[in-house]
Amino acid sequence: MTPRERLNAALNHQPVDRLCADFGAGGQTGIGVCAVHRLRQTLTGDKQWRVKVNEPYQMLGEIDETMRRILGLDVVGVHPPNNMFGYANEGWKSFIMPVDGTEVLVPGQFNYTVSDNGDILMYPEGDTSVAPCAKMPASGYFFDSIRRQEPIVEEQLNPRDNCEDFGVLSDEDICHFTHQVDDYYHNTDYGIYLTIPGVAFGDIALVPAPWMKHPKGIRDVEEWYISSILRVDYVCKVFEHQCEIGLKNIEKLAKALGDKVQVVFVSGTDFGTQRGLFISPKAYRDLYKPFQKAINDKIHELTNWKVFIHSCGSVYQLIPDFIDAGFDVLNPVQCSAAEMEPKRLKDEFGEQLVFWGGGVDTQKTLPFGTPKEVYNEVKSRIEVFNQNSGFVFNSIHNIQSNVPTENILAMFEAINDARK
Repeated sequence: MTPRERLNAALNHQPVDRLCADFGAGGQTGIGVCAVHRLRQTLTGDKQWRVKVNEPYQMLGEIDETMRRILGLDVVGVHPPNNMFGYANEGWKSFIMPVDGTEVLVPGQFNYTVSDNGDILMYPEGDTSVAPCAKMPASGYFFDSIRRQEPIVEEQLNPRDNCEDFGVLSDEDICHFTHQVDDYYHNTDYGIYLTIPGVAFGDIALVPAPWMKHPKGIRDVEEWYISSILRVDYVCKVFEHQCEIGLKNIEKLAKALGDKVQVVFVSGTDFGTQRGLFISPKAYRDLYKPFQKAINDKIHELTNWKVFIHSCGSVYQLIPDFIDAGFDVLNPVQCSAAEMEPKRLKDEFGEQLVFWGGGVDTQKTLPFGTPKEVYNEVKSRIEVFNQNSGFVFNSIHNIQSNVPTENILAMFEAINDARK
């Protein structure tokens, strides 16, 4: 099989010739740039190569063609024109990671200042004349959004303020997606993963809008969660307008891209903690599910794309609702959380859902285990999730930059052994 044929088979629960695997296609399936830097040097011996940071908010490293071929990966990603900070990944320049001195390449508009305590402060659209939108601690490997909440005056709250993020895709935007998809479709044999902008309802990583210079509305994380209970009408109006725009954009993308795409990332909204849900099933069904279902139904009506949801934590109780809402693929499959045992998930939902993730625990085993412990866990997860297809190997969320290279190599050793 070609990688694209392999991905299609896995997505349709059909037999595959070997284990299908992804690293780097999505902002939830990547590897921190420092880890990519060390891994690439180990695999290629090229000490001069500098890895591009293709997702600067999480500081994820680009998995280039050389890495894809060496690691036997099957999927490439197509993303919106601008990154989480509101500028394009172009005009590359050098940046030294303060935490460990790794030299990487960042986009030209990656303009920052350094605080008195050594924190890296990032700015929306690279404009240092406005307030910073995110901070990377001097001892850290990625950014966190900075609270930029204007004082809330209840009688002046306007849902449209929280909708400034969303807009109908321009002809230029559609050309961007079309060019990337056509290039991958005609010039490679990889499966294609598309991130659809603006259809993740209540994704807490997006609520602060780090790409906007002056975000209005409810932008504080805590305040947003409170609003989903105390200001339900407000949140619902935001979702209604977001959904209206999202449906238009799906129609435009479907017309432009046809069936060249295999899977689309739609939602990154987290609903689980380590121990259970942090939203009741009823609240999910009342507030989120109708809008997610409208988006997914439109995708399934117009295309053959499979729909991908990323939701961390213990989401076992919501999985039947995810399926009913039209999601085809679940990520990151956080097996360390309550009720998320691999065999249970595969036995109960393996015929209806594709599991994209779950391959190894990135909280404990991968960063802190021995290579042997990593190998054994990966081998065990593959044996469970890859039965009867319906599985794309990936770790449980992004591999962090400080993970030992020998543990990443042990993970790929187990993957390759499973392919024999």
